[in-house]
Amino acid sequence: MNQKQVNQIREQYPPGTRIRLGEMRDPYSPVPPGTLGTVRLIDDIGQLHMIWDNGRALALIPSEDSFSIVEPQQEPQMDI
Repeated sequence: MNQKQVNQIREQYPPGTRIRLGEMRDPYSPVPPGTLGTVRLIDDIGQLHMIWDNGRALALIPSEDSFSIVEPQQEPQMDI
């Protein structure tokens, strides 16, 4: 992955972005599909280092793993 692609990933998934895992292709100990997590950082080769809600800390590889951004829930507005 070149520097331009890594920078694009950093712009698309800044630290704090919430992610829902679709599938992780780690044959040894994948995070279960549907798990939610938070992006901690993007390294120099474009991997998303995650803090998963289940306590795991495996990185996502954008070219191999499937995942989606979880949009923040908006607080309901109250009429005053």
